[in-house]
Amino acid sequence: MSDFWRLFISTIIAFPLTFLTLSAHSAPVSIIQITASNFLELGVDKMQRGNYQEAIENFNQAIELEKDFAVAYSDRCLAYLQLQDYHQAATDCTQAINFAPDNFEAYLNRGVAHYRQGDYLTAIVDHNRAIALKPYDFRAYYNRGLAFAGDGKDSQAILDFNLALTQIPRITSLLLADIYNDRGLAHFVLQDIQAAMLDFNLAIRLNANDYRAYFNRGCACGRNGDDFGAVHDFSQVIRLNPSNAQAYVNRGVAQYHLGYHLDAIADLQKASKYFENQGKRVAYEKTLDLLKNLRQKISSATEIALL
Repeated sequence: MSDFWRLFISTIIAFPLTFLTLSAHSAPVSIIQITASNFLELGVDKMQRGNYQEAIENFNQAIELEKDFAVAYSDRCLAYLQLQDYHQAATDCTQAINFAPDNFEAYLNRGVAHYRQGDYLTAIVDHNRAIALKPYDFRAYYNRGLAFAGDGKDSQAILDFNLALTQIPRITSLLLADIYNDRGLAHFVLQDIQAAMLDFNLAIRLNANDYRAYFNRGCACGRNGDDFGAVHDFSQVIRLNPSNAQAYVNRGVAQYHLGYHLDAIADLQKASKYFENQGKRVAYEKTLDLLKNLRQKISSATEIALL
């Protein structure tokens, strides 16, 4: 998957102050002081609008005014996460924790930063701390489950996904779908295809527009030898995400198994073009090799049939 759950100024122009000599008829001048909290609020507003770099500038201003402003460091971490600067995100969360050791969000988000850098063990440690602080927040269990899966501990990942499902509010169907999808992946890796299929079915029932669940169920169908089911699911992926080159590859292979050779070749040709346009050279070359092999097999089968 998948993705983690994260919490989330207009620009202030500072004019230089000058000393004024007021005449008897001048109106009194009031000076409004901008506080660190004001800059924090501006930064949060910018993040909600998707202006992450500008939000960082406001958080910087907040921190300049209040060096130990833990929340500003924590929120700046979120902005850096969105900009995929995971090293700086982790650094900010550490600062937030230094100033506020019980900052649940800082541990949660630092865990995300470590996960995104592939440091799964450190991510698990941070999520353990988050769970100790808030044992009823599903996000920490879900994130830790992802980290366990990344570290190859899929059985432990499933346990955490189960815990997340017991804690998550029932009204959040899209989040539930993500958890079922990731639990299904863990079952799939453990070769429990039946359990994986059940989870992918639930994910699709909760979010019929998530191409990832269709993709994963298509893979499970292929593993079960259900090529018709695989073609159907990869077609859904392509409908929802038309540039998904891997879905074309997988559907092409399933089409070939079903004997739809022209459709298989057409899918692999589309896949190769998408991989090439996306700059995925290795995948592009492998798809061309697969296309060449399929054409040779089709040609050989035709020659045999004519004998």
